[in-house]
Amino acid sequence: MITKKVKITNPTGLHMRPAGIFCNKASEFECSVRFRYDNTMANAKSVLSVLGACVKSGDVIEVICDGEDEEIALKTLVDAIEGGLGE
Repeated sequence: MITKKVKITNPTGLHMRPAGIFCNKASEFECSVRFRYDNTMANAKSVLSVLGACVKSGDVIEVICDGEDEEIALKTLVDAIEGGLGE
């Protein structure tokens, strides 16, 4: 299991479009992909779970990957978040 904290930089946070991009990226990997925000643990492969976390711009989340391809999954997801998730 590996983790990394990353700041949400896109101006609208994880609303529908960026959440969809995030989930699609997470779903490309076999490993478990979750994130922790505040007191919430969300499944990064579920749009409803991501939206339910109510992550806003400037918030910091901890991405947690656990499984066979965890290293490339974590790098890909952190890069996507730092790149603004399409915004």
